[in-house]
Amino acid sequence: MSRSTKKGPYIDQKLLKKVLRQKESGKKEPLKTWARASQIPPEFVNHTFLIHNGRQFIEVFISEEMVGHRLGEFAPTRTFRGHGKMVKRIISKT
Repeated sequence: MSRSTKKGPYIDQKLLKKVLRQKESGKKEPLKTWARASQIPPEFVNHTFLIHNGRQFIEVFISEEMVGHRLGEFAPTRTFRGHGKMVKRIISKT
């Protein structure tokens, strides 16, 4: 179910303040965040974020194409280790 258009997009206000403060100071250090549900507004473009995936922080540079998406989309929480191998099946049969 999508969010109501009258409510507007969810943007973490603390994070937005940090970005605006960083813009006026001119610093370009990554911003650490746990707000994976926050949508990416145009103000975040050309900034680097450290997005928490539950275990570690993943560095993500925000580009124009990412506007409107969520921060959590770019920091995967699960690691794919591959499907079962044929070798495992052969060993289990013998």
